[in-house]
Amino acid sequence: MEKKRLKLPAGIQTFEKIRTDDFLYVDKTKHFIELISSGSVYFLSRPRRFGKSLTISTLDALFSGKKELFKGLYAEEFLNRPEFKPKPVIRLDMSNLTTYAGLDIFEQSMQLNTLHAAKRINVEISENIAAGDMFVQLIVNAATKYGSKAVVLIDEYDKPFTDFIDKPEMIEKVRNILRGYYSRIKANEEYIDFIFITGIAKFTKLGVFSTLNNLEDISPLEKYGEICGLTEAEIVTCFPEYIEEAALKYQISTEELIERMRNYYDGFCFDISGKRRLYNPFSTLLFLKNHIFSNFWFESATPTLLAKYLKTRNLTVEQFRNFPISRDFISNSVEIEKAAPESYLFQTGYLSLRAGSLEEFALDYPNTEVLNAMSALLAQNILNDKGEEFTRNRNMMIIGLTRDDYSLIVESLNALLASIPYDDFAAAAKENILINDYKFPAQEWLYRSTIFAFLRGCDIVVAAEMHTNLGRADIVISHRNKTLVIEIKVAYQGDTPAQKAKEALQQIIDKNYAKPYPGAVCMGLAIDDAIRQITAYDVTPSN
Repeated sequence: MEKKRLKLPAGIQTFEKIRTDDFLYVDKTKHFIELISSGSVYFLSRPRRFGKSLTISTLDALFSGKKELFKGLYAEEFLNRPEFKPKPVIRLDMSNLTTYAGLDIFEQSMQLNTLHAAKRINVEISENIAAGDMFVQLIVNAATKYGSKAVVLIDEYDKPFTDFIDKPEMIEKVRNILRGYYSRIKANEEYIDFIFITGIAKFTKLGVFSTLNNLEDISPLEKYGEICGLTEAEIVTCFPEYIEEAALKYQISTEELIERMRNYYDGFCFDISGKRRLYNPFSTLLFLKNHIFSNFWFESATPTLLAKYLKTRNLTVEQFRNFPISRDFISNSVEIEKAAPESYLFQTGYLSLRAGSLEEFALDYPNTEVLNAMSALLAQNILNDKGEEFTRNRNMMIIGLTRDDYSLIVESLNALLASIPYDDFAAAAKENILINDYKFPAQEWLYRSTIFAFLRGCDIVVAAEMHTNLGRADIVISHRNKTLVIEIKVAYQGDTPAQKAKEALQQIIDKNYAKPYPGAVCMGLAIDDAIRQITAYDVTPSN
Protein backbone atom coordinates (compact mmCIF):
# COMPACT_ATOMS: atom_id res chain seq x y z
CA MET A 1 0.00 0.00 0.00
CA GLU A 2 1.28 3.46 -0.91
CA LYS A 3 2.21 5.52 2.10
CA LYS A 4 -0.18 8.42 2.72
CA ARG A 5 1.40 11.83 2.27
CA LEU A 6 1.15 13.98 5.40
CA LYS A 7 -0.40 17.43 5.04
CA LEU A 8 1.42 20.73 5.50
CA PRO A 9 0.61 22.32 8.89
CA ALA A 10 0.56 25.88 7.54
CA GLY A 11 -0.74 28.20 10.25
CA ILE A 12 -1.64 25.36 12.66
CA GLN A 13 -0.44 26.02 16.21
CA THR A 14 -1.97 23.03 18.03
CA PHE A 15 0.35 20.07 18.55
CA GLU A 16 -2.47 17.59 19.10
CA LYS A 17 -4.21 18.58 15.85
CA ILE A 18 -0.97 18.15 13.90
CA ARG A 19 -0.33 14.72 15.36
CA THR A 20 -3.89 13.36 15.04
CA ASP A 21 -5.06 14.89 11.76
CA ASP A 22 -2.28 13.63 9.46
CA PHE A 23 -0.19 16.80 9.41
CA LEU A 24 3.58 16.75 9.14
CA TYR A 25 5.46 17.64 12.36
CA VAL A 26 9.11 18.72 12.41
CA ASP A 27 10.40 17.15 15.62
CA LYS A 28 11.61 19.83 18.05
CA THR A 29 11.03 17.77 21.20
CA LYS A 30 14.73 17.16 21.85
CA HIS A 31 15.03 20.83 22.82
CA PHE A 32 12.14 20.50 25.26
CA ILE A 33 13.61 17.46 27.01
CA GLU A 34 16.91 19.32 27.39
CA LEU A 35 15.06 22.26 28.96
CA ILE A 36 13.19 20.04 31.42
CA SER A 37 16.38 18.22 32.35
CA SER A 38 18.44 21.33 33.05
CA GLY A 39 16.12 23.90 34.62
CA SER A 40 12.60 24.93 35.48
CA VAL A 41 11.96 28.63 34.70
CA TYR A 42 12.41 29.83 31.11
CA PHE A 43 11.63 32.71 28.81
CA LEU A 44 11.74 32.64 25.00
CA SER A 45 11.29 35.66 22.74
CA ARG A 46 10.62 35.21 19.04
CA PRO A 47 8.65 37.23 16.45
CA ARG A 48 5.00 36.47 15.77
CA ARG A 49 4.12 33.36 13.76
CA PHE A 50 7.46 31.75 14.44
CA GLY A 51 6.32 28.70 16.40
CA LYS A 52 6.00 30.03 19.95
CA SER A 53 2.37 28.92 20.33
CA LEU A 54 3.15 25.48 18.88
CA THR A 55 6.00 25.21 21.41
CA ILE A 56 3.58 26.00 24.25
CA SER A 57 1.04 23.51 22.88
CA THR A 58 3.70 20.78 22.64
CA LEU A 59 4.90 21.39 26.20
CA ASP A 60 1.28 21.22 27.35
CA ALA A 61 0.83 17.79 25.75
CA LEU A 62 4.21 16.64 27.07
CA PHE A 63 3.60 17.51 30.73
CA SER A 64 -0.01 16.28 30.49
CA GLY A 65 1.39 12.85 29.61
CA LYS A 66 -0.32 12.40 26.23
CA LYS A 67 2.05 9.64 25.22
CA GLU A 68 0.19 8.62 22.08
CA LEU A 69 0.98 12.00 20.49
CA PHE A 70 4.75 11.49 20.83
CA LYS A 71 5.16 8.10 19.18
CA GLY A 72 8.23 8.18 16.98
CA LEU A 73 9.44 11.51 18.36
CA TYR A 74 12.50 12.21 20.49
CA ALA A 75 10.35 12.78 23.60
CA GLU A 76 8.75 9.31 23.44
CA GLU A 77 11.49 7.76 25.59
CA PHE A 78 11.15 10.52 28.21
CA LEU A 79 7.42 9.87 28.62
CA ASN A 80 8.02 6.13 29.05
CA ARG A 81 10.44 6.55 31.93
CA PRO A 82 9.14 4.98 35.17
CA GLU A 83 9.67 8.20 37.10
CA PHE A 84 7.58 10.30 34.72
CA LYS A 85 4.27 11.48 36.17
CA PRO A 86 1.78 13.83 34.42
CA LYS A 87 1.30 17.27 35.95
CA PRO A 88 -1.52 19.81 35.91
CA VAL A 89 -0.80 22.36 33.19
CA ILE A 90 -1.96 25.96 33.62
CA ARG A 91 -1.88 27.39 30.13
CA LEU A 92 -2.56 31.08 29.50
CA ASP A 93 -2.72 32.62 26.03
CA MET A 94 -2.47 36.38 26.56
CA SER A 95 -3.07 37.12 22.89
CA ASN A 96 -6.75 36.29 23.53
CA LEU A 97 -7.25 39.30 25.80
CA THR A 98 -9.47 42.17 24.69
CA THR A 99 -7.36 45.33 24.53
CA TYR A 100 -9.43 47.73 22.43
CA ALA A 101 -12.45 48.40 24.67
CA GLY A 102 -10.99 50.16 27.71
CA LEU A 103 -9.27 49.09 30.92
CA ASP A 104 -12.39 47.70 32.62
CA ILE A 105 -13.06 45.32 29.73
CA PHE A 106 -9.35 44.44 29.63
CA GLU A 107 -9.40 43.41 33.30
CA GLN A 108 -12.59 41.42 32.79
CA SER A 109 -10.93 39.70 29.86
CA MET A 110 -8.03 38.69 32.12
CA GLN A 111 -10.52 37.19 34.57
CA LEU A 112 -12.22 35.18 31.82
CA ASN A 113 -8.85 34.04 30.47
CA THR A 114 -7.85 32.76 33.93
CA LEU A 115 -11.23 31.08 34.41
CA HIS A 116 -10.85 29.35 31.02
CA ALA A 117 -7.41 28.02 32.06
CA ALA A 118 -8.96 26.63 35.25
CA LYS A 119 -11.80 24.89 33.40
CA ARG A 120 -9.32 23.23 31.02
CA ILE A 121 -7.92 21.23 33.96
CA ASN A 122 -11.18 20.98 35.94
CA VAL A 123 -10.07 23.20 38.79
CA GLU A 124 -12.56 25.32 40.74
CA ILE A 125 -11.71 29.00 41.40
CA SER A 126 -13.72 32.05 42.49
CA GLU A 127 -15.16 34.11 39.64
CA ASN A 128 -15.88 37.45 41.29
CA ILE A 129 -12.43 38.43 42.47
CA ALA A 130 -9.48 40.25 40.88
CA ALA A 131 -7.69 38.44 38.05
CA GLY A 132 -4.47 38.23 40.06
CA ASP A 133 -6.29 36.57 42.97
CA MET A 134 -7.92 34.15 40.54
CA PHE A 135 -4.46 33.27 39.25
CA VAL A 136 -3.24 32.52 42.78
CA GLN A 137 -6.23 30.26 43.43
CA LEU A 138 -5.66 28.48 40.14
CA ILE A 139 -2.02 27.70 40.96
CA VAL A 140 -2.70 26.55 44.54
CA ASN A 141 -5.88 24.61 43.78
CA ALA A 142 -4.34 22.83 40.78
CA ALA A 143 -1.39 21.61 42.83
CA THR A 144 -3.68 20.57 45.70
CA LYS A 145 -6.22 18.73 43.55
CA TYR A 146 -3.70 16.72 41.55
CA GLY A 147 -1.17 16.20 44.34
CA SER A 148 1.58 17.54 42.11
CA LYS A 149 3.21 20.87 41.51
CA ALA A 150 1.73 22.66 38.52
CA VAL A 151 3.28 23.64 35.20
CA VAL A 152 2.67 27.26 34.15
CA LEU A 153 2.82 28.06 30.42
CA ILE A 154 2.22 31.67 29.36
CA ASP A 155 2.07 32.44 25.66
CA GLU A 156 2.50 35.98 24.28
CA TYR A 157 2.85 37.45 27.78
CA ASP A 158 3.52 40.92 26.33
CA LYS A 159 0.79 41.02 23.65
CA PRO A 160 -1.60 43.21 25.69
CA PHE A 161 1.24 45.65 26.28
CA THR A 162 2.51 45.87 22.72
CA ASP A 163 -1.03 46.51 21.50
CA PHE A 164 -0.62 49.98 22.98
CA ILE A 165 2.72 50.90 21.41
CA ASP A 166 1.09 53.86 19.65
CA LYS A 167 -0.87 54.95 22.74
CA PRO A 168 1.69 56.11 25.31
CA GLU A 169 -1.02 57.37 27.66
CA MET A 170 -2.22 53.77 28.12
CA ILE A 171 1.11 51.96 28.38
CA GLU A 172 1.75 52.60 32.08
CA LYS A 173 -1.82 51.67 33.06
CA VAL A 174 -1.69 48.38 31.20
CA ARG A 175 1.80 47.69 32.55
CA ASN A 176 0.55 48.07 36.14
CA ILE A 177 -2.31 45.63 35.56
CA LEU A 178 -0.01 43.02 34.03
CA ARG A 179 2.61 43.53 36.73
CA GLY A 180 0.03 42.83 39.42
CA TYR A 181 -0.92 39.62 37.64
CA TYR A 182 2.49 38.21 36.75
CA SER A 183 4.04 39.01 40.13
CA ARG A 184 1.80 36.33 41.66
CA ILE A 185 3.98 33.64 40.07
CA LYS A 186 6.92 34.39 42.34
CA ALA A 187 4.75 34.44 45.46
CA ASN A 188 3.49 30.93 44.70
CA GLU A 189 6.61 29.20 43.41
CA GLU A 190 6.28 26.44 46.03
CA TYR A 191 3.29 25.15 44.04
CA ILE A 192 4.98 25.34 40.63
CA ASP A 193 7.31 22.76 39.06
CA PHE A 194 8.03 24.32 35.65
CA ILE A 195 7.47 27.72 34.04
CA PHE A 196 7.77 28.61 30.36
CA ILE A 197 6.92 32.09 29.07
CA THR A 198 6.98 33.37 25.51
CA GLY A 199 6.75 36.85 24.03
CA ILE A 200 8.09 39.26 21.47
CA ALA A 201 10.53 41.03 23.77
CA LYS A 202 11.92 41.10 27.29
CA PHE A 203 10.28 44.01 29.09
CA THR A 204 11.71 44.55 32.55
CA LYS A 205 8.74 46.25 34.21
CA LEU A 206 5.96 43.73 33.63
CA GLY A 207 6.50 41.80 36.86
CA VAL A 208 7.99 38.73 35.21
CA PHE A 209 11.70 39.43 35.08
CA SER A 210 11.79 41.64 38.16
CA THR A 211 10.25 38.95 40.41
CA LEU A 212 11.43 35.64 38.93
CA ASN A 213 15.09 35.85 39.87
CA ASN A 214 15.89 32.37 38.60
CA LEU A 215 14.24 32.86 35.20
CA GLU A 216 16.57 31.88 32.34
CA ASP A 217 16.22 33.78 29.07
CA ILE A 218 17.06 31.17 26.42
CA SER A 219 16.28 33.55 23.53
CA PRO A 220 19.90 34.44 22.67
CA LEU A 221 21.46 31.05 23.46
CA GLU A 222 23.05 29.24 20.53
CA LYS A 223 21.98 25.93 22.07
CA TYR A 224 18.34 26.84 21.52
CA GLY A 225 18.76 28.91 18.38
CA GLU A 226 16.70 26.40 16.37
CA ILE A 227 13.93 25.73 18.91
CA CYS A 228 11.50 27.68 16.69
CA GLY A 229 11.58 28.16 12.94
CA LEU A 230 12.83 25.76 10.28
CA THR A 231 16.40 25.02 9.33
CA GLU A 232 17.22 24.26 5.71
CA ALA A 233 18.19 20.73 6.71
CA GLU A 234 14.77 20.21 8.29
CA ILE A 235 13.02 21.50 5.17
CA VAL A 236 15.02 19.26 2.83
CA THR A 237 14.58 16.20 5.09
CA CYS A 238 10.92 16.63 6.04
CA PHE A 239 9.35 18.08 2.90
CA PRO A 240 11.08 16.37 -0.08
CA GLU A 241 7.86 15.61 -1.99
CA TYR A 242 6.61 19.17 -1.63
CA ILE A 243 9.96 20.58 -2.75
CA GLU A 244 9.97 18.34 -5.83
CA GLU A 245 6.40 19.37 -6.62
CA ALA A 246 7.26 23.08 -6.41
CA ALA A 247 10.43 22.63 -8.47
CA LEU A 248 8.36 20.90 -11.17
CA LYS A 249 5.92 23.81 -11.16
CA TYR A 250 8.78 26.29 -11.74
CA GLN A 251 10.55 23.90 -14.15
CA ILE A 252 13.82 24.10 -12.25
CA SER A 253 15.89 21.65 -10.24
CA THR A 254 15.24 21.12 -6.52
CA GLU A 255 18.61 22.73 -5.81
CA GLU A 256 17.57 25.86 -7.71
CA LEU A 257 14.25 25.93 -5.88
CA ILE A 258 15.97 25.72 -2.50
CA GLU A 259 18.24 28.57 -3.52
CA ARG A 260 15.23 30.73 -4.36
CA MET A 261 13.51 29.77 -1.11
CA ARG A 262 16.68 30.57 0.79
CA ASN A 263 16.80 34.03 -0.71
CA TYR A 264 13.13 34.71 -0.06
CA TYR A 265 12.39 33.09 3.32
CA ASP A 266 15.67 32.13 5.05
CA GLY A 267 17.97 34.42 7.01
CA PHE A 268 16.38 34.82 10.45
CA CYS A 269 18.88 34.55 13.30
CA PHE A 270 18.20 35.13 16.99
CA ASP A 271 21.10 33.57 18.90
CA ILE A 272 24.33 35.21 19.97
CA SER A 273 26.42 33.27 17.46
CA GLY A 274 24.81 35.23 14.64
CA LYS A 275 25.34 32.22 12.37
CA ARG A 276 22.34 29.93 12.68
CA ARG A 277 19.93 30.77 9.86
CA LEU A 278 16.25 29.92 10.00
CA TYR A 279 13.40 29.94 7.51
CA ASN A 280 10.18 31.60 8.53
CA PRO A 281 7.89 28.59 9.08
CA PHE A 282 4.64 30.42 8.24
CA SER A 283 5.82 31.71 4.85
CA THR A 284 7.77 28.57 3.98
CA LEU A 285 4.84 26.22 4.54
CA LEU A 286 2.45 28.47 2.63
CA PHE A 287 4.90 28.63 -0.28
CA LEU A 288 5.20 24.83 -0.39
CA LYS A 289 1.42 24.63 -0.29
CA ASN A 290 0.61 27.30 -2.90
CA HIS A 291 3.84 27.41 -4.99
CA ILE A 292 3.82 31.21 -4.98
CA PHE A 293 6.62 33.43 -3.69
CA SER A 294 4.65 35.93 -1.66
CA ASN A 295 5.06 37.99 1.51
CA PHE A 296 2.90 35.66 3.59
CA TRP A 297 4.44 36.41 7.00
CA PHE A 298 4.59 40.15 6.55
CA GLU A 299 1.05 40.43 5.21
CA SER A 300 -0.33 38.37 8.11
CA ALA A 301 0.37 41.27 10.48
CA THR A 302 -1.13 44.76 10.75
CA PRO A 303 1.41 46.77 8.75
CA THR A 304 -0.33 50.10 9.35
CA LEU A 305 1.18 50.20 12.84
CA LEU A 306 4.65 49.56 11.44
CA ALA A 307 4.09 52.20 8.76
CA LYS A 308 3.19 54.73 11.43
CA TYR A 309 6.22 53.71 13.49
CA LEU A 310 8.58 54.27 10.54
CA LYS A 311 6.96 57.54 9.57
CA THR A 312 6.81 59.20 12.99
CA ARG A 313 10.51 58.50 13.51
CA ASN A 314 11.59 59.54 9.99
CA LEU A 315 13.08 56.10 9.41
CA THR A 316 14.03 54.69 6.04
CA VAL A 317 14.39 51.10 4.97
CA GLU A 318 17.91 51.56 3.70
CA GLN A 319 19.50 52.90 6.87
CA PHE A 320 19.21 49.52 8.59
CA ARG A 321 21.24 47.59 6.04
CA ASN A 322 24.32 46.14 7.79
CA PHE A 323 23.52 48.18 10.91
CA PRO A 324 26.36 47.79 13.50
CA ILE A 325 25.47 46.71 17.05
CA SER A 326 27.30 45.61 20.19
CA ARG A 327 27.61 41.97 21.23
CA ASP A 328 25.30 42.41 24.22
CA PHE A 329 22.55 43.96 22.08
CA ILE A 330 20.19 40.98 22.10
CA SER A 331 20.52 40.26 25.82
CA ASN A 332 19.60 43.78 26.92
CA SER A 333 16.10 44.33 28.29
CA VAL A 334 14.09 47.20 26.86
CA GLU A 335 10.92 49.16 27.49
CA ILE A 336 8.99 49.33 24.25
CA GLU A 337 8.16 53.02 24.49
CA LYS A 338 11.86 53.83 25.01
CA ALA A 339 13.45 51.21 22.77
CA ALA A 340 15.71 52.35 19.95
CA PRO A 341 14.22 51.64 16.50
CA GLU A 342 16.77 48.94 15.77
CA SER A 343 15.81 47.14 18.99
CA TYR A 344 12.10 47.29 18.21
CA LEU A 345 12.61 46.12 14.61
CA PHE A 346 14.83 43.25 15.76
CA GLN A 347 12.44 42.03 18.45
CA THR A 348 9.53 42.08 16.02
CA GLY A 349 11.50 40.12 13.40
CA TYR A 350 11.95 42.81 10.76
CA LEU A 351 15.71 42.86 11.36
CA SER A 352 17.96 39.89 12.05
CA LEU A 353 21.45 39.22 13.39
CA ARG A 354 24.53 38.95 11.23
CA ALA A 355 27.84 37.92 12.77
CA GLY A 356 31.12 39.46 11.73
CA SER A 357 34.65 38.80 12.93
CA LEU A 358 35.44 38.65 16.65
CA GLU A 359 33.07 40.99 18.50
CA GLU A 360 31.52 42.56 15.41
CA PHE A 361 27.78 42.13 14.92
CA ALA A 362 25.24 43.80 12.68
CA LEU A 363 21.55 43.86 11.93
CA ASP A 364 20.05 43.50 8.48
CA TYR A 365 16.82 42.42 6.86
CA PRO A 366 16.61 38.64 7.07
CA ASN A 367 15.52 38.02 3.50
CA THR A 368 13.83 39.28 0.35
CA GLU A 369 10.32 38.87 1.75
CA VAL A 370 10.93 41.27 4.64
CA LEU A 371 13.03 43.79 2.70
CA ASN A 372 10.61 44.01 -0.21
CA ALA A 373 7.52 44.08 1.98
CA MET A 374 8.88 46.81 4.25
CA SER A 375 9.94 48.79 1.20
CA ALA A 376 6.47 48.50 -0.31
CA LEU A 377 4.95 49.52 3.01
CA LEU A 378 7.14 52.61 3.21
CA ALA A 379 6.40 53.55 -0.40
CA GLN A 380 2.67 53.16 0.10
CA ASN A 381 2.94 55.17 3.30
CA ILE A 382 4.61 57.98 1.34
CA LEU A 383 1.81 57.74 -1.22
CA ASN A 384 -0.72 58.38 1.55
CA ASP A 385 -1.53 54.68 1.88
CA LYS A 386 -3.52 54.73 -1.37
CA GLY A 387 -2.99 51.31 -2.86
CA GLU A 388 -4.13 52.43 -6.30
CA GLU A 389 -1.42 55.13 -6.42
CA PHE A 390 1.29 52.65 -5.56
CA THR A 391 -0.02 50.14 -8.10
CA ARG A 392 -0.21 52.78 -10.83
CA ASN A 393 3.34 53.98 -10.15
CA ARG A 394 4.61 50.41 -9.95
CA ASN A 395 3.06 49.51 -13.30
CA MET A 396 4.53 52.64 -14.86
CA MET A 397 7.99 51.74 -13.56
CA ILE A 398 7.79 48.10 -14.73
CA ILE A 399 6.68 49.16 -18.22
CA GLY A 400 9.45 51.76 -18.38
CA LEU A 401 12.12 49.23 -17.43
CA THR A 402 10.75 46.58 -19.80
CA ARG A 403 10.58 48.93 -22.78
CA ASP A 404 13.73 50.93 -21.96
CA ASP A 405 11.45 53.97 -21.78
CA TYR A 406 13.52 56.25 -19.54
CA SER A 407 11.02 59.12 -19.66
CA LEU A 408 8.40 56.76 -18.21
CA ILE A 409 10.83 55.68 -15.49
CA VAL A 410 11.39 59.33 -14.58
CA GLU A 411 7.64 60.02 -14.65
CA SER A 412 7.08 57.17 -12.18
CA LEU A 413 9.80 58.44 -9.85
CA ASN A 414 8.50 62.01 -10.02
CA ALA A 415 5.04 60.85 -9.00
CA LEU A 416 6.69 59.19 -6.02
CA LEU A 417 8.77 62.23 -5.05
CA ALA A 418 5.74 64.52 -5.36
CA SER A 419 4.02 62.46 -2.67
CA ILE A 420 6.65 62.96 0.03
CA PRO A 421 5.11 65.30 2.64
CA TYR A 422 6.73 68.67 3.19
CA ASP A 423 7.40 67.81 6.85
CA ASP A 424 9.58 64.89 5.80
CA PHE A 425 11.77 67.20 3.71
CA ALA A 426 12.03 69.65 6.60
CA ALA A 427 13.08 66.87 8.98
CA ALA A 428 15.58 65.51 6.46
CA ALA A 429 17.20 68.93 6.11
CA LYS A 430 18.15 69.08 9.76
CA GLU A 431 21.13 66.75 9.65
CA ASN A 432 23.33 64.67 7.39
CA ILE A 433 22.84 60.91 7.45
CA LEU A 434 25.65 58.38 7.84
CA ILE A 435 25.07 55.12 5.94
CA ASN A 436 27.83 52.56 5.43
CA ASP A 437 30.50 55.11 6.44
CA TYR A 438 29.34 57.59 3.80
CA LYS A 439 27.79 60.87 4.96
CA PHE A 440 24.96 61.92 2.68
CA PRO A 441 24.26 65.67 2.33
CA ALA A 442 21.05 67.03 3.78
CA GLN A 443 17.95 65.68 2.00
CA GLU A 444 19.92 63.63 -0.54
CA TRP A 445 19.50 60.52 1.60
CA LEU A 446 15.72 61.00 1.64
CA TYR A 447 15.49 61.13 -2.16
CA ARG A 448 17.69 58.11 -2.65
CA SER A 449 16.19 56.02 0.16
CA THR A 450 12.66 56.77 -1.01
CA ILE A 451 13.49 55.70 -4.56
CA PHE A 452 15.27 52.58 -3.29
CA ALA A 453 12.30 51.61 -1.07
CA PHE A 454 9.85 52.15 -3.92
CA LEU A 455 11.84 49.97 -6.33
CA ARG A 456 12.25 47.23 -3.74
CA GLY A 457 8.57 47.42 -2.95
CA CYS A 458 7.83 46.86 -6.65
CA ASP A 459 9.62 43.47 -6.38
CA ILE A 460 12.34 44.84 -8.63
CA VAL A 461 15.82 43.46 -8.00
CA VAL A 462 17.68 46.53 -6.81
CA ALA A 463 20.75 47.28 -4.73
CA ALA A 464 22.05 50.52 -3.28
CA GLU A 465 25.63 51.58 -2.59
CA MET A 466 27.13 48.85 -4.77
CA HIS A 467 30.90 48.95 -4.39
CA THR A 468 33.42 48.96 -7.23
CA ASN A 469 37.16 49.52 -7.02
CA LEU A 470 36.65 53.29 -7.45
CA GLY A 471 33.48 53.98 -5.49
CA ARG A 472 29.81 53.19 -5.08
CA ALA A 473 26.88 53.37 -7.43
CA ASP A 474 23.76 54.90 -5.91
CA ILE A 475 21.32 52.33 -7.32
CA VAL A 476 21.70 49.24 -9.52
CA ILE A 477 18.53 47.76 -11.03
CA SER A 478 18.35 44.30 -12.58
CA HIS A 479 15.23 43.60 -14.63
CA ARG A 480 14.68 40.87 -17.21
CA ASN A 481 18.37 40.26 -17.82
CA LYS A 482 19.06 43.98 -18.19
CA THR A 483 20.94 46.22 -15.76
CA LEU A 484 20.46 49.92 -15.14
CA VAL A 485 23.11 51.77 -13.11
CA ILE A 486 21.81 55.03 -11.62
CA GLU A 487 23.62 57.93 -10.01
CA ILE A 488 21.59 60.70 -8.34
CA LYS A 489 22.63 64.33 -7.95
CA VAL A 490 20.64 67.03 -6.20
CA ALA A 491 20.52 70.47 -7.84
CA TYR A 492 20.36 72.97 -5.02
CA GLN A 493 19.85 76.71 -5.45
CA GLY A 494 22.27 78.00 -8.09
CA ASP A 495 22.87 74.58 -9.65
CA THR A 496 21.83 73.70 -13.19
CA PRO A 497 19.89 70.38 -13.26
CA ALA A 498 21.02 69.51 -16.78
CA GLN A 499 24.65 69.93 -15.74
CA LYS A 500 24.07 67.86 -12.59
CA ALA A 501 22.60 65.04 -14.69
CA LYS A 502 25.70 65.08 -16.91
CA GLU A 503 27.95 65.05 -13.82
CA ALA A 504 26.06 62.05 -12.45
CA LEU A 505 26.39 60.13 -15.70
CA GLN A 506 30.07 61.01 -16.04
CA GLN A 507 30.71 59.81 -12.48
CA ILE A 508 29.31 56.39 -13.36
CA ILE A 509 31.60 56.20 -16.38
CA ASP A 510 34.74 57.64 -14.74
CA LYS A 511 34.48 55.38 -11.70
CA ASN A 512 33.52 52.21 -13.56
CA TYR A 513 30.31 51.69 -11.61
CA ALA A 514 28.89 49.69 -14.52
CA LYS A 515 31.97 47.54 -15.14
CA PRO A 516 30.65 44.52 -13.18
CA TYR A 517 27.54 44.50 -15.39
CA PRO A 518 28.32 43.86 -19.09
CA GLY A 519 25.83 45.63 -21.34
CA ALA A 520 24.48 47.80 -18.52
CA VAL A 521 22.86 51.15 -19.21
CA CYS A 522 24.08 54.16 -17.22
CA MET A 523 21.65 56.86 -16.11
CA GLY A 524 22.36 60.16 -14.38
CA LEU A 525 19.41 61.78 -12.56
CA ALA A 526 19.20 65.38 -11.36
CA ILE A 527 16.62 66.30 -8.75
CA ASP A 528 15.75 70.00 -8.52
CA ASP A 529 15.55 70.53 -4.77
CA ALA A 530 13.36 73.61 -5.13
CA ILE A 531 10.47 71.62 -6.61
CA ARG A 532 11.56 68.12 -5.53
CA GLN A 533 11.36 66.66 -9.00
CA ILE A 534 13.71 65.02 -11.49
CA THR A 535 14.03 67.77 -14.09
CA ALA A 536 16.94 66.39 -16.08
CA TYR A 537 18.42 63.00 -16.87
CA ASP A 538 21.13 61.66 -19.13
CA VAL A 539 21.46 58.09 -20.40
CA THR A 540 24.40 56.42 -22.08
CA PRO A 541 24.99 52.69 -22.71
CA SER A 542 27.98 51.35 -20.80
CA ASN A 543 31.19 50.62 -22.68
